[in-house]
Amino acid sequence: MNLVPASVSDFRLGAERRLPRTLFDYVDGGAGAEVTLKDNVADFEKLRLGQRVLRDISNTSTEIELLGEKLSMPVILAPIGMGGMMARRAEVQAKRVADSMGIPFTLSTMAICPIEEVAAVSQVPMWFQLYMFRDRGIVLEMLERAAAHGVTKLVFTVDLNVVGTRYRDIRNGLFGGTDFWGKLRSGFIDYALHPRWALDVGVKGGPHKFGNIAKYSPAANALPDYAAWVQSQLDASVNWDDIAWLRTHWSGELILKGILDPNDALQAQAVGADAVVVSNHGGRQLDGVASGAEMLPRVADAVGAALPLIVDGGIRSGQDVVKALALGARAVMIGRPWIFSLAAHGEAGLRQLLKVFKGDMNTALGLSGFPQASKVDRSALLEK
Repeated sequence: MNLVPASVSDFRLGAERRLPRTLFDYVDGGAGAEVTLKDNVADFEKLRLGQRVLRDISNTSTEIELLGEKLSMPVILAPIGMGGMMARRAEVQAKRVADSMGIPFTLSTMAICPIEEVAAVSQVPMWFQLYMFRDRGIVLEMLERAAAHGVTKLVFTVDLNVVGTRYRDIRNGLFGGTDFWGKLRSGFIDYALHPRWALDVGVKGGPHKFGNIAKYSPAANALPDYAAWVQSQLDASVNWDDIAWLRTHWSGELILKGILDPNDALQAQAVGADAVVVSNHGGRQLDGVASGAEMLPRVADAVGAALPLIVDGGIRSGQDVVKALALGARAVMIGRPWIFSLAAHGEAGLRQLLKVFKGDMNTALGLSGFPQASKVDRSALLEK
C-alpha cells in the first residue's frame, strides 16, 4: 500500500530511495561531523509552545506581509544549488508550485535552470540569490539579468567566502575527487542503480549545467568543471564595503543571508540591507557554530522591529515555523524539505508538503492562542 507522505521525514526517505547516493548526500549532508546540521533541527525540537484554550480562533490565518509582498504563509523556498539534478528541471517545478501556493521561490546562482527559464514560468516575481564573484562585471551582469526578469528581492549570501569541508561529498567524489571508487560511483554505477532517476533526470532533465553561470565559464562541460570555476571566483576579500557597493547597484530589496552575529546584523542594517536571513547555511559551512534557533532571539533583540528577520536551517514542520515567529522571525526559508519532496514525488509532492506545513501552522496557531501568524510573539513559547 502506498502511503501519503505526511512529514518531511517521509519525503526524505522517498528522496533517499530515488536519488543516487552522491546526490542525496549532497543535499542531506553538512559540514564536518554535522554537529551544527543536527543542532539546527534539535534546537527547534527542544522549544515548547504554550497551549492556551477557550480563545476565539475562528479566524485563524497564516497570511503575512513581508517586504511589500503578501504571503499565504511565512514560508519561502530557499535557494538550492544543483536543484535540477534532484528532479527534472526542479527549479521550474518549484517556481510553479510556489506561485500556486502564494509563497516566494528563491532561485540559486548555482541552479541548473537559468533565470530566463525559471522566470518564464509566470509573471509572479521570484527572488534571486547571488554571491560576490571576483569578477565584479559578472556580478553586475547578473543583477541586470535578474532585474530584467522581474526580480525585486536579491538574496545575497555572505557566508561562502570560504567553502565548508563536507565529508560526504569528499567520500563520494562528487566533484571529481581523487579517490578511484568515489569517481566510479559518481560517474555511472551509482546512477545506474537508480534507473527512474537516470531516465527522468539523467536523460530527460538536461542540460546538466549551472545555467546561470554557463555563459561565464564556457570551457566547463561537467559539474566538476563548474565547481572549479566557482571556487576560483569566490572572493575571500569580501567585506562590508563590497556590500555598500552592491547596495548602490541594486535598486530592489537587498536581503543578506548568512548572518548569525547580532553585531553583523546591526552592520547589515547600517549598510542598507532591507532584511537579513539568520542562517548558518544549513550546517554546510562551519561545523560547530550555533543554530539559527539559538541565535535568532539574540539578533532580534539587537535590531528590534526595524529590520525584518528571516531564519533558515532546521525548519521541518509548521510548528517549527510558529516557533521561529515566536523567536523573532517574520518568515522562514526551507531548503531540504522542498527538494526532498520534489525529488520523491515531483510537483504533487511539493504541493503536499506545503499543504502539510500550512495545516500544521493552523493547528499550532489555534492551540497556542495566536490565531494570526502576524501577531505571534515570544509569549507563544513556554517559559523554561
